[in-house]
Amino acid sequence: MKHTPEIAVVDANTLSALGLQSILEELIPMATIRTFSNFDALIDDTPDMYAHYFVSAQLYVEHTAFFLERKKKSIVMAGDSQSFQLSDVTLLNIYQPKEQLVKSILKLHQHAHHRGYPPEAVPPRKALEHELSAREIEVLVLITKGLINKEIADRLNISLTTVITHRKNITEKLGIKSVSGLTIYAVMNGYVEADRI
Repeated sequence: MKHTPEIAVVDANTLSALGLQSILEELIPMATIRTFSNFDALIDDTPDMYAHYFVSAQLYVEHTAFFLERKKKSIVMAGDSQSFQLSDVTLLNIYQPKEQLVKSILKLHQHAHHRGYPPEAVPPRKALEHELSAREIEVLVLITKGLINKEIADRLNISLTTVITHRKNITEKLGIKSVSGLTIYAVMNGYVEADRI
């Protein structure tokens, strides 16, 4: 049985909610992300089925009793940690640059789940692997470090054509075309650390 984690984004700001939904869908493709513009809409759904709640600071404060019971699953979207003092609440600074925001979400994700799955629902190893060769993994890591094809060829002592072929194979195997998507995949699969990108 395949387990699909579901994540709720609860924020009255539609633009923020949709932006976070888009980032989460790219970072955690196996998850279903649902947005709610208010607390009542979340309650009208099946609120306890969610693996995590990304909730605006205002809605968190207004409905503290609900979220305190689900403290380990709640992530409060706040401006910065100094302005929002709550004990043992996971905070996400939504005003940081996109690159930093993605790194913060990746760190939260790495600590909370194993490759996007709750620990009790980790699929068999074969289902997680896309069978990249050792050389393709080397190329992938260098792509995440921002190297261009010529630099990768020089670093690995292979031809430019070979690098292009490896990139094509990586893209076909993973179904990921963008460098940011490949970087996310590399972090999620332990090929590079979020702190090193």
